[in-house]
Amino acid sequence: MPPLFFLLLHLKQLVRFSALLRWQARGLKTLLTVGLLSVLSISQAYAVSYTIKGVKQDKLKNNIRIHLANLDVDTELLFDPFWQDEVKSTVATAVEPFGYYNSEATVTVEDDNVVVSVTLHSPLIVANITREIIGAGRSDPNFRQKFNAFPLKKGDVLIQPEYSSFKSSMFNYALAHGYFDFHWQATRLDLVREEDEANILLIAQSGPQYNFGKLKFVGEDKARSIIARLTPFEEGEPYSSAKLTDFNRRLNQSGYFNRVIARPVVSEAEGLNVPIEVALSHRPTDTYNVSLGAATDTGPRVRLGWERPWVNDKGHSISADLFVSEPEQSLTADYRIPMRNITRDYVSFEAGYQFIEYPNTSIESETLSLSTHRYWQYDESPWQHDFSLTYLKETYDDGDASEATTSLIMPGYSLTFLEKDDELNVQNGQYFHVSTQLGRDNFGSDINIVKSVLEGALIHTFADKHRVTVRGELGAIKTNDFSQVPTSIRFYAGGDQSIRGFQYRDISPKASVIDPDTGESEIESVGGKYLTTASVEYAYRVADNWRIAGFTDAGTATNDTSTTLTYSVGSGFHWLSPIGPVRVYVARGFAPDETTWRLHLILGPEL
Repeated sequence: MPPLFFLLLHLKQLVRFSALLRWQARGLKTLLTVGLLSVLSISQAYAVSYTIKGVKQDKLKNNIRIHLANLDVDTELLFDPFWQDEVKSTVATAVEPFGYYNSEATVTVEDDNVVVSVTLHSPLIVANITREIIGAGRSDPNFRQKFNAFPLKKGDVLIQPEYSSFKSSMFNYALAHGYFDFHWQATRLDLVREEDEANILLIAQSGPQYNFGKLKFVGEDKARSIIARLTPFEEGEPYSSAKLTDFNRRLNQSGYFNRVIARPVVSEAEGLNVPIEVALSHRPTDTYNVSLGAATDTGPRVRLGWERPWVNDKGHSISADLFVSEPEQSLTADYRIPMRNITRDYVSFEAGYQFIEYPNTSIESETLSLSTHRYWQYDESPWQHDFSLTYLKETYDDGDASEATTSLIMPGYSLTFLEKDDELNVQNGQYFHVSTQLGRDNFGSDINIVKSVLEGALIHTFADKHRVTVRGELGAIKTNDFSQVPTSIRFYAGGDQSIRGFQYRDISPKASVIDPDTGESEIESVGGKYLTTASVEYAYRVADNWRIAGFTDAGTATNDTSTTLTYSVGSGFHWLSPIGPVRVYVARGFAPDETTWRLHLILGPEL
C-alpha cells in the first residue's frame, strides 16, 4: 500500500479523535454547569427561615438558631416526621446547657417559614454540691479562695457552661501557681430529670506546689550577672507564671538581646525546685541605624546612630548619634552604666557638640556640652526621674553683630511621664515633663540663672473616629544678666511643634542684627525670658489610614508677661503610613503686627 495512503488514513483517524475530544469537552462543560447550578439551587433551598416561639431569653433563642443553622435540610423535607424529630432533637440540645433538660418542641411549616414552638418546662436546679481539695492546695489560702469561687450555688439553675468553665479555669490557675501535678480526681454532674435536680461532685488533687529553681542558660552566658539583676524572684520562692512573664518582659526590654525567652523545665525538677531555662542570643557587637525625616522647620534631615550594647560583662553600653539638617548639625555620645534595675535605673555620661544657624536669621550658635545624668523609675511607675549636672559652653551672636561666649555649670532635675498605645500611630497617649536647671556665678557659671519648663500633651480617640489632641508649654528664665544667656537656652515660639502659621522660632522679642554677608541691619528674633503655648486639634478618620484635622494654636515668647498673645487657625490631613504618620497643615497666623500663611509638613510620631 502506498505511503501516501497510510498518511491519509492516519490523518483521518486524527481528525475523528480530535472531534471526539471536542465532544467530550463540551459534555464535561455541560455537566459541570449543571452540577454548579444544582449546588447553587440546593444551597438556596437549604436556607430555611425559622421562627422561634415560646422562648423569651435572647441567649437561648440565639443558641437555638445557631444549632438549627447547622441542619442540612430543605423546607419541603420538614413535612417529614423524621426531619421534624431532627429539629426537635436539635432544639433540645441547644437549651440543655442552660438547665432545660425536659423541653418539648413542635414544628409547623407555613409557606416558606418554619415555626418552632418550644415549651421549656422547669429547669434543673442544683440540689447538692460536693467539693473537696486533696493535697498542698488545701492549706494554701489563695488556692482555697479560687476553689471556693465556684459560680454555682445550691438552688441555682444549672448552667452547664459555668461548670465546665470553672474546671478549665481551676486547672489553669493551678499551673500558673506551681501546682504542676494538679488533676481532677473525680468530677461528676448527675442529672435527675424526673425531679428537675442536678448534683455536682468536684474533687481536686492539687499535688505539691513547686518553687522557682536555678537559672539554666542555653547559649552564651556572659549576661549571667545582668540577668540575675533582672530576675524578679528568688530560688526557692513559690512558682508564679506572673513573675515569669515579668521576667521575660524585663529581659526583652533590657536592650541586650536579639531574642530571649525564659520557661520552666518541670521534667528536670530537683525535688520541688523547677529550673528556669533561659534561651538567649545576644545583639551584635555593634549596631547601626539610619533614619530620614523632613519637616517644614528644618527641611530634610538625617540621623546616623551607632551602639555597642556590650562594653563589658557588667552591661555597660556606649552609643553615638550624628544629626544633620540644613540649620542644625550635632554629634553626641553617651556612655551608660546600669544600676539596680537595669531597664529603669542607670547613670549616663554624655558629651555633645552642636552648631545651629537659625533659619531666616544671621544668628548662629556653637555649643559644647558635657553632662552626667542619674535616671531612675520606681517599679510599676511610668514616671522617670533625672538628676543631672551639665557643663555648657556656647558661642553665639548677641544681636549687635558681635560674638559672646557663656559658660554654665548647671545642676538640674526633671520628671517625665509618657504613656502611649503605639510607638508610631498614637491613638491614645499622655505626656508630661517638668524640668529645672540652675547656675550660680560662684559655682563655675558666668551668670546666675534658673530655667524651668513645664509641658504636656494629651491624645484621646473616642468612637474610633474622633481624635482630640491638646498640648501646652510654659517656661521661665530668671537671671541677673539676660544678655549673657545663650541662645540655645532662651525661649522661642512658632513652627511645626509650637504655633503653626509662623516660621520656626519666629515668635520672640526682636533686635537689630547686622547681617555679616550684606552688612545691613535686620530685625530678627533673639529669644525671650518667658514662654507660653497652647494648642487644641480635632481630627476625624475618613478612611482606614486617613484623617482630616482642624486646629487652633496660641501663645508667645516674650520678655514681658503682658505681651498680647499670637494665635493661629488651620486645617490639614493625616496619612497613617506604615513608617509613621505624615501630617500636612495649612495655617493662618495672627500676630499683633502681621498676618501670615504657612504650610507645615511633619513626619514622625506625635509623642
